[in-house]
Amino acid sequence: MSRTVDRAAQEAQLSRAVWDVLADQGIERLTIRAVAAAAGCTTGLVMHRFPNRRALLRHARQLLHERTRERVENLEAEAADPPAALRAVLAQGMALDGETASESIVWMGFLAAAVGDDELMALHHANNRVWRERVGRLVAAVAPGWADERVGATAFALMAMVEGAAALASTDPDAYPPGAQLAMLDAALAAFGL
Repeated sequence: MSRTVDRAAQEAQLSRAVWDVLADQGIERLTIRAVAAAAGCTTGLVMHRFPNRRALLRHARQLLHERTRERVENLEAEAADPPAALRAVLAQGMALDGETASESIVWMGFLAAAVGDDELMALHHANNRVWRERVGRLVAAVAPGWADERVGATAFALMAMVEGAAALASTDPDAYPPGAQLAMLDAALAAFGL
C-alpha cells in the first residue's frame, strides 16, 4: 500500500525549518543539512523542495514578505485614521517582540547574502519597492498637501529609522527595548509633523 503524503503539511514543516535555522542560527549555518535536522527529515526531502542554499534564502525572504504584507494589510484596515495606520505599519517593522525580532534577523541575513548575488538582490529590490510604496502612500494620506519629493524623502527617512531600530534591537534587545523603539518612532513622526 502506498503512503499518502500531506504535501501542504510537508511544505509548512520545511518552511518553518528554513525560517528557524536562519533566525536562530544565522545565515552561516543555513544549509540543507541544518534545515533537514530542524525539520526532522532527510536531506533528500529538503533538496527535493530546495535544491541549493540560494533556494533556501529565496524562500525565507518570500516568507518574510508574505508575513509582513498580511500583517500590514490588517493593521491598515483596522486603523482608525491615516496617522494611526502609518504609526502601526511602521511599528510592526521594528523588533518589538520575538516574532518581529526574528523577522529582522531573517531580513538582515537575506540582505547580507544578496550582496553580490543579482537574483537575490532583484528579489530584495522588488519586495522593498512594495514597502516603500506602502509607506509613501501612508505618508501622503497623513500629509495630503505635501509635494511628492517631500513625501518620498520622509518615507525613506522613516523606513531607515524603523529598519535601523529593528536591526539594533534584534541584536541587542536590552539596549533597545520595545518602549525605547516606540519612543524613537513617535519622536520621528512628531519631527516630521505626522
